Amino acid sequence: MSSLFSAPDGGRTPDPALAHRRADVTVTLHGPDGVPLAHHDVVVRQTRHAFLFGCIGFDLVDLANGTSPDPEYDGRLADAWFDVFNQTTLPFYWGTFEPQRGAPRTEQLLRAARWFAARGVVVKGHPLVWHTVQPDWLLGLPDAEVERLQRERIRRDVAAFRGVIDTWDAINEVVIMPVFTAQENAITPLARRRGRVEMIRMAFEEARAENPGATLLLNDFDMSTAYECLIEAVLEAGIRIDRLGLQSHMHQGYWGEEKTLEILDRFARYNIPIHLTETTLLSGDVMPAHIEDLNDWQVESWPSTPEGEERQADEVERHHRTLLSHPAVEATTYWGLSDRGMWLNAPGGLLRADGSPKPAFARLRELVKGEWWLAPTTLRTDAEGRIRVEGFLGDYEVEAPDAGTTALTLATPGRSAAAVTLPPR
Repeated sequence: MSSLFSAPDGGRTPDPALAHRRADVTVTLHGPDGVPLAHHDVVVRQTRHAFLFGCIGFDLVDLANGTSPDPEYDGRLADAWFDVFNQTTLPFYWGTFEPQRGAPRTEQLLRAARWFAARGVVVKGHPLVWHTVQPDWLLGLPDAEVERLQRERIRRDVAAFRGVIDTWDAINEVVIMPVFTAQENAITPLARRRGRVEMIRMAFEEARAENPGATLLLNDFDMSTAYECLIEAVLEAGIRIDRLGLQSHMHQGYWGEEKTLEILDRFARYNIPIHLTETTLLSGDVMPAHIEDLNDWQVESWPSTPEGEERQADEVERHHRTLLSHPAVEATTYWGLSDRGMWLNAPGGLLRADGSPKPAFARLRELVKGEWWLAPTTLRTDAEGRIRVEGFLGDYEVEAPDAGTTALTLATPGRSAAAVTLPPR
């Protein structure tokens, strides 16, 4: 295999103890006068995870715009959302973002993106190029015109959201794109003519031209060697992929630790950070295994059940523990907060349709804001003004009740030392 995309392990061996996610820092704390703050009680609290724990924000777009038909319900969803997550994905499906040519929903999505960003959330747009949920007004246009409009769309939206959304699923599900036949659209014929690699080149180069600092993902549900071959062809063609997106809609059952780690190991060899971009685990009956296209499973009722909710809670915990154990994984996004509005009407939400939390929500919160989080902790500095802070990588505050508060970032795993100075009060 070409050395262009092959790499040794490089410290990517899974570690259930999560040592690669933790720091142990000896911090020397100075007062505003520069003198070490000796023999003082200080309170250390975590304020943010470095790891990106994500959930889609589709359900909260109306609330962010002040147009929610049920603000009480949506407010409860928002409270739950911000209690756990620090990254969101907003919908930029071309067919719903610009259903009428020349009238994109830019202002509505920009208000939603700013609403999340103002609360410290990393916002991702999904997707810039896809063959599904396409505008009808593209149908019948020559391939060259479709390509011109697609390029313009990428540049327009990346430019309009630059500084608020700097992470994008640049192109989605390219493995199937040229052979997709389930729905008539204008992108599949273009992909058939241009080829997969050139479609990816178009998406990445146009987006990067408008936002050179953007983080751009190649995203797919196909975990077979076909996706690996596509990644290798893209890298051979000199196209830079910032992050690899792996979808994990587990409507047909939890993958399990062994399969998940096997997939992560296969894609980690490219030395490109991995995002689990679309995760679903069910709290009801799983979809039959013989269904090849998940969209073919249409049922009148797909309820959440007590037994299913307990299973989902266990699987949500196991899945997140497995993902964090692998050093290649940088982010994960759960694909739906509540059962209301879930894809395929599946019982995959972390909240029930009425907004009440399922056991899975409580279990995930206990990990993200419990086991993997440093609650406010009182420490006493020694004679040299030193304290020892142990916690997950991320942002912290150090408060000396009688001297002020300063920020601290744990950015490097393992043992290290740092010095911080309290600002003048």
